[in-house]
Amino acid sequence: MRPSCSFSSNEAQLFQSLNGIRHLAETRRFKAWFLDQFGVLHDGKQPYPGAISTLKTLSKHGAKMVIISNSSRRAATTIEKMNSLGFDSSLFLGVITSGELTHQYLQRRDDSWFAALGRSCIHMTWSDRGAISLEGLGLHVVENAEDADFILAHGTEALGHPSGTALPMKLEDLEKILESCALKKIPMVVANPDFVTVEAKALRVMPGTLAAKYEKLGGEVKWMGKPDKIIYKSAMLMAGVDASDCIAVGDSLHHDIKGANMAGIESAFITGGIHATELGLSSFGEVAESSSVQDLTSKYDAYPSYMLPSFTW
Repeated sequence: MRPSCSFSSNEAQLFQSLNGIRHLAETRRFKAWFLDQFGVLHDGKQPYPGAISTLKTLSKHGAKMVIISNSSRRAATTIEKMNSLGFDSSLFLGVITSGELTHQYLQRRDDSWFAALGRSCIHMTWSDRGAISLEGLGLHVVENAEDADFILAHGTEALGHPSGTALPMKLEDLEKILESCALKKIPMVVANPDFVTVEAKALRVMPGTLAAKYEKLGGEVKWMGKPDKIIYKSAMLMAGVDASDCIAVGDSLHHDIKGANMAGIESAFITGGIHATELGLSSFGEVAESSSVQDLTSKYDAYPSYMLPSFTW
């Protein structure tokens, strides 16, 4: 019997433990595969063992593959990154990132919530990783809450300057700015809802941390990515499939798996990503105890259909 993708938080959770994706691929049960990148395909610096060949084999089995990522970068930048790491981007139907969705919604303004936003924003961005360009959006970057209509959070390392440069800033200082913004009750758009991400075996703080802080301060946040349904709906539209025809693969219970639950699609949880330490895993491909995974899924109220150590065949 196939595991259900809809759960209530107080019932026993069932998931199937797999060594790789071969069984799922060979049954051709899923027409479309929505793949997270960091923690599943690569660690930001290099591909995970087997990931490149697994994608090629999956493609030969007729799967439509879409990368869905909470990256604050545009889709084209993600494609360039994937190619530079040795992946064949032609295997994917496309890439949908939180950054791409944010850019499109801010540019089109055909959504009522975005149409009501002003044009002046406080921009939280990256410095070491390279600031995010706001070109083509018609926005006016300001430095004070008094002058801002909204906050745009792309990164956690710097404050965007009206000149287009980025002023490096500690996370605590960005949080102090949020306190001033909360008093003015201006909304936030978060272009990367992740709390942390895996990068070369370390965890890096992501903009979702700022967004969660802002909500605690009473601020309104528009989450432009997983776990919100918005990114899954975009992926289904791109692949031309219904919820029953797709599966999401990710390493974050809060973002990837909970998002799949909310979108009504099945999911595969990669245990060797951001939850590896919580699960007591120390090496690539190490198998997690099912009971430990079950405890963790209950903790995050996110329930996968399948679990596997890594994205391998």
